[in-house]
Amino acid sequence: MTAAITIVIAEDQALVLSALSRLLSLETDFTIAGSAADGQEALQVTRSLRPDVLILDIEMPGMLGLDVAAMLHAERARTRVIMLTTFARQGYLQRAMAANVAGFLLKDSPVDVLTAAVRKVAAGQRAIDPKLGAMLWDFKPDQLSDRERSVIRLAEEGRSNKDIARALGLSPGTVRNYLSFAASKLGAANRQEAGRIARENGWL
Repeated sequence: MTAAITIVIAEDQALVLSALSRLLSLETDFTIAGSAADGQEALQVTRSLRPDVLILDIEMPGMLGLDVAAMLHAERARTRVIMLTTFARQGYLQRAMAANVAGFLLKDSPVDVLTAAVRKVAAGQRAIDPKLGAMLWDFKPDQLSDRERSVIRLAEEGRSNKDIARALGLSPGTVRNYLSFAASKLGAANRQEAGRIARENGWL
């Protein structure tokens, strides 16, 4: 008898998490080993349980799903990751591929598409929604550095340069320079527009 595929689900919306757990547990070859409601918890639970597959939402509090996937990849974790997203953004897909994510699906995918993806990924294959995969042909490279991304994220929250500097261990002048460089790269008039352009492209 083939061993069940063990799964951890990381999703910050309680209703979505409950629905996914319930639907996937109906599959006789799946075992829901655990769940997480934010990025940090997803990382901890995955490290502890070492499931075959981690179903991971991109947009989560504490730590983005993309960052969780990147850390697991850096640690050479055996767990294979399927990323779920509401938004079809090219930057998300590119960063997911860089983190060796094995599956990338839209959240509104039918359950049979998700279950098929879990089996493919657990078997060492890849599963990418065709609508997302088509984006790779229209490559638009991410122009931001990790530090610029961090600064823009905090600026989006309405923080002042002093607050951002304190949070990141930088000087206010350095923060101002990072924001200026990022806005210039993106062709943005100000920090707000830089944040909008970066988020629309999935670079945050």
